[in-house]
Amino acid sequence: MLDLNLIRNNPDQVREALAKRDYAVDFTEFFAWDSRRKEIIAVAEALKAERNKVSKEIPQYKKEGRDTTEVMARMASIKDEVAGYDVELRELDERIHQFVTRLPNLPGEDVLPGGKENNQELHVFGEKPSFDFAPKDHVALAESLGLIDYPRGAKLGGNGFWIYKDKGAILEWALLNYFIEEHLKDGYTFILPPHILTYESGFTAGQFPKFEDDVFKLEQEGKGYMQFLLPTAETALINYHRDEVLTEEELPKKYFAYTPCYRKEAGSYRSEERGMIRGHQFNKVEMFQFTLPEDSDQALEELVGKAERLVQGLGLHYRLSKLAAADCSASMRKTYDIEVWIGSMEVYKEVSSASNAGDYQARRGNMKFKRKGGNKAEFLHTLNASGLATSRVLPAILEQHQNADGSVTVPEVLRKYTGFDILRPAGN
Repeated sequence: MLDLNLIRNNPDQVREALAKRDYAVDFTEFFAWDSRRKEIIAVAEALKAERNKVSKEIPQYKKEGRDTTEVMARMASIKDEVAGYDVELRELDERIHQFVTRLPNLPGEDVLPGGKENNQELHVFGEKPSFDFAPKDHVALAESLGLIDYPRGAKLGGNGFWIYKDKGAILEWALLNYFIEEHLKDGYTFILPPHILTYESGFTAGQFPKFEDDVFKLEQEGKGYMQFLLPTAETALINYHRDEVLTEEELPKKYFAYTPCYRKEAGSYRSEERGMIRGHQFNKVEMFQFTLPEDSDQALEELVGKAERLVQGLGLHYRLSKLAAADCSASMRKTYDIEVWIGSMEVYKEVSSASNAGDYQARRGNMKFKRKGGNKAEFLHTLNASGLATSRVLPAILEQHQNADGSVTVPEVLRKYTGFDILRPAGN
């Protein structure tokens, strides 16, 4: 959520920053509501001051035997007027709140304007794999190696679901073990959060109210709230310190979590996105940091570096890109994407997105800290990064590490978890 005072004092700055996202904003109604709000507060305070003054005088009037009929009538009138202003004030506050909460974050100054066409490729790791045989796509490889059961996954859950089996399940779990072990080495705290979250959790993350329809909702009759299946562990981790005030000495807080991710992924699936490239449920390890404002840019570089090392450890060719403003998610001021090469599709696909939200999420979740020796509470900065999502890593491993005989070489870093170094077709 944006700072209300920033909008009030520097609307042109906010308007220009949001224009980098191709987001046009009109503050006419906002300022009309805000102006009326100030008027109401001033009038209501004057009435309350009058009421307090007269309330103190009434006992003396009665003691002196004076008629208090007019005074009491005035007190009743003030009570009704104040009640009316309180109702109008609540309505205005709600309008302002709804308006501001729908505004996206301001992009960082070093973030280019526009959409995907302005994303910056910063560097690539390794070379695009080339083969002296006809390579297979990851779906064909997963089926011939007996790793994934797509038909039965669709039978159980519908389109967009699959089942890991046998060595496929072992390889999937090996990836998760690899990610988890690396994060523990770096001193991050392991979290296993709930998979069902409250509406407040989605609001704090910046996904609600605008993106409510992107999640699987769990509505309960007779209750005035909605729960949902988390679309990413970030949605849980950002809420870990909601409504808390930390100390400077406690920061940074570094966490990571493993969860399945549940997403509606509205729209039809393109034929080239079959298999595990796009689905309603997939596994992901998520990194998260709560930092001092002045440390968040450095923390973002740390998260990007950690995610890159994981992909490098798997021996995968990838590229690192810095996203343009309109391609960043609404809550984030700056984002880097790590994208692995999927040869059968001839595209790079994201396996990690590392982002700095600044104080945007902290404002929504009322998360603050106090500096050593200080009394004023300030908003934290929050950051997240995939570390990593498996549903595109595994296809990249299959395609980039395949051999002429239809086998796939298992990355060395995974072998201590799998117990095997090569995947062979059935019968080989």
